[in-house]
Amino acid sequence: MLRVGIGYDVHRFAQGRKLILGGVEIPYEKGLLGHSDADVLLHAICDALLGAAGLKDIGHHFPDYDEQWKDVSSSFLLEKTLQLLRKHHWKIVNIDATIIAEQPRLAPFIPTMIEHLSTWAAIAPQQINIKATTNEQMGFIGRGEGIAAIAIALIQKQS
Repeated sequence: MLRVGIGYDVHRFAQGRKLILGGVEIPYEKGLLGHSDADVLLHAICDALLGAAGLKDIGHHFPDYDEQWKDVSSSFLLEKTLQLLRKHHWKIVNIDATIIAEQPRLAPFIPTMIEHLSTWAAIAPQQINIKATTNEQMGFIGRGEGIAAIAIALIQKQS
């Protein structure tokens, strides 16, 4: 059995925060505001995986009103998501994700994001595709107010 899920996340920029995307610290003057480290890419991937498995969403498992998730690394949230998938006998076939941001330029960091994700998810780098694009200076992303990410995941039931 194959199942597909989609995930989306968005966070606004804030001064005094690190910019973490795909578990990689990106040198930039601002970071993203959130209850955790606000890694929009990993949040979108978690939602895609949870949705594909029919396990609700990231907010259900890691609510922002619960202090145990305050300032937690999103790679830890991904680890917990992957544990849930394994518990329910799902394995990842592939993940495709897009980060939407005007700044900073992300292309140089994508190979490291893929490498990290591949290690955490215990899948081959060829099973992961991450892209970055702009919003063509339109809307809140285009004005440089934040970053969004969208992800799709295909999973397979293990016998």
